[in-house]
Amino acid sequence: MADDCDDVCHDDNRDDCRDERQPVLRARGVTRTYHDGNQDIRVLDSVDLEVSAGEKLAITGESGSGKSTFLHLAAGMDLPDAGTMELLGEHVNRLAEPERTRFRARHIGLVFQDYNLIESLSAGENIELVGWLTGRPASVDDIRRLAAELGIDELLGRRPDQLSGGQQQRVAIARALIHQPSLVLADEPTGSLDQASAEQVMQVLSQSVDARGCALVLVTHSETAAARCDRRVRLRAGKLEAT
Repeated sequence: MADDCDDVCHDDNRDDCRDERQPVLRARGVTRTYHDGNQDIRVLDSVDLEVSAGEKLAITGESGSGKSTFLHLAAGMDLPDAGTMELLGEHVNRLAEPERTRFRARHIGLVFQDYNLIESLSAGENIELVGWLTGRPASVDDIRRLAAELGIDELLGRRPDQLSGGQQQRVAIARALIHQPSLVLADEPTGSLDQASAEQVMQVLSQSVDARGCALVLVTHSETAAARCDRRVRLRAGKLEAT
């Protein structure tokens, strides 16, 4: 981090003082190997990738090609065996676990195929959850504005089992966006939806990240979903290929 940033940032807001010229995400030589009995399976093999602010990137590939593994490494939920994963210039894999968790909560929005909503909470409370975890709660007005943008403002009092799959995914997108992340990581966000709902959810997700200028890395098998991105790459046998 630059010295002038150190001069002007206090500890409480140091995370927000980043060099905007840095790529949002940068992978350098990232390798991940899993051990299965006596066999070593190299899922990612010296992967290099950069994602700029405001860019939407789709990662495609066959099942087991390492797409989800890459997202877990980018989020600091897993660590590479070799190489570096940087977010906003910070070497995420060099942070201790509590720091990685805090950094992820502050700067990354996560969207999963299976929504990962908490069944005992209302839609509105699920959206608020990141704020509770980070100690930076969103205002009621911010939640209502975002919910209206995503077409779920009339559903905030309902619990997940009272919502359709597409509605649940919109709640999950709102949860990912409410804290204004720099990067949204979406792992097969339309995989559990019918075609009509999937197209609606991808439109909402694409428009929402565009409106906020955050980067999106989307893992998908869907050609329709990938087509909404600015750039596509493919993982094959642990290697990254341009498409």
